[in-house]
Amino acid sequence: MYVSHLSLLDFRSYEAVDVELEPGPNAFVGRNGQGKTNLVEAIAYVATLGSHRVANDTPLIRAGAQRAVVRTRIVRADRASTVELEITAGKANRARVNRGQPGRARDVLGILRTVLFAPEDLALVKGDPDGRRRFLDQLVVQLLPRAAGILQDYERVVRQRSALLKSLRQVRGAGRTPDLSTLEVWDAKAAQLGAQILAMRHALVAALRPEVAAAYEQVSDANGHAEIEYRSTVPVDAPTGTGAAAPPSAHDLEKAMLEALAEAHPQEVERGVSLVGPHRDDLVLSLAGLPAKGYASHGESWSFALALRLASYRLLGGGASALPDGGTPVPVPPAAEQVFWDPDHGTDADPVLILDDVFAELDVRRRERLAELVAPARQVLVTAAVPADVPPGLLGARFEVTPGVVRRAD
Repeated sequence: MYVSHLSLLDFRSYEAVDVELEPGPNAFVGRNGQGKTNLVEAIAYVATLGSHRVANDTPLIRAGAQRAVVRTRIVRADRASTVELEITAGKANRARVNRGQPGRARDVLGILRTVLFAPEDLALVKGDPDGRRRFLDQLVVQLLPRAAGILQDYERVVRQRSALLKSLRQVRGAGRTPDLSTLEVWDAKAAQLGAQILAMRHALVAALRPEVAAAYEQVSDANGHAEIEYRSTVPVDAPTGTGAAAPPSAHDLEKAMLEALAEAHPQEVERGVSLVGPHRDDLVLSLAGLPAKGYASHGESWSFALALRLASYRLLGGGASALPDGGTPVPVPPAAEQVFWDPDHGTDADPVLILDDVFAELDVRRRERLAELVAPARQVLVTAAVPADVPPGLLGARFEVTPGVVRRAD
C-alpha cells in the first residue's frame, strides 16, 4: 500500500498544492515552519480522521477559508482508489471515493492505513491517560473501521449521562432525593456501547503485548522488559501473560460495567460526572516491573514510544519487516484475531509509515536502528529540517518545502 498523489486545498498553510509521491522513502525537507508536517498530517488524517497535533478539525482549515479539501490516490495491490475528504468548520465532514457521491467521512476508514511517528509520541509514555486511550482507539479504528461509530455513539452517551448527573447533583444539593430511574436507563446504554469498546481494547492490548516487548528490545540498548497492561474502571479478569488466553467478551464486560456503574452511583451523583467506563481507563506502561512514567529515562521513554508505533505497524499488516533480525511473528491471541484480522492482511497491505521530524529527537543509535527497521516498508514519508537529518537508508524521493510550495529536488 502506498500514496501516489496528494492534493490539498485550503488545508493548514496550503492554499493549493499537488504532490506526486513514490513507493519507498519520500523525504520532505525544509526549515521549521514551512509546512512539512502539514503534508504528512493530511495523509494521516485520511487514515484516522484525526490529527496528531490538534483535538478538533477547525485548525486544519486555512485561515480565512470556509473548508479544506484533502485528496489522495491510494495504490493497493496495483489498484488505485481516490479518496477525497471535505473538512468544514461547524459541520459534518464529507467524503467521496473514486468521484462517487459524497457520503459520511468515516466511510473511507480502512482504505488507507498509516503509522505516524512524531515528537508528540513521547507523551504516550510521559503524558496523561487520554493520549494513550486515543492511541488505542485510533489503532482499533484502523483495524476495525466500524469501531468509529461505536466510539462516537459512546462519547455522546457519556456527555448526556454526565449532564444528567450534574442535574441530579443539583437536586441533592437542594436537599431533595434524586430519582435514579433515568440514570439507570443511561447506564444500560453506556454499558452496551462501553462493553464493545472495552472488548476491542482488551483484544488489542493482548495482541500488542508481545509485539511491544519484541520491538522495545530492538530499538533499545537497555535490558529492561517492556510490558503493557490495560487498566480499567470495569473490574474483570483479563490475561496478563504473553500466552494466547482469550480477552474478556463484550457480554461479560457489559454485565461487569452495569454492576460497576450501579456501585458508583453515589459518588457519581455527588461529583456530577461519569466515573466508570472506557473514557476513564488507561494503558499502563512498565519497564522491568516499574512504571515507565516517572521511572524511565528520556532515552528509555523514547524507545517505549517507538516500540508502541512499531508494534502498531506489525498489527496493521506490516509483516516481518518490523522484525528483521530473524525474528519470527508472535502468535496473535485467537480472540484478537477473530476481532481484528482482515482477510486482506498481507496482500500489499503494509501501512504507510510517517516519520514527522522524529530523527532530530533521537540519539545516533536509536536513529540508525529506527531507520533500519522501517526501511523495508512499502512507503515511508519523512520530514526533516535539513537533509543531514534523513538517514542514508531512507534516501529516496526528496522534496524541498517552502511556504506554500513543494518542489521535487532529487
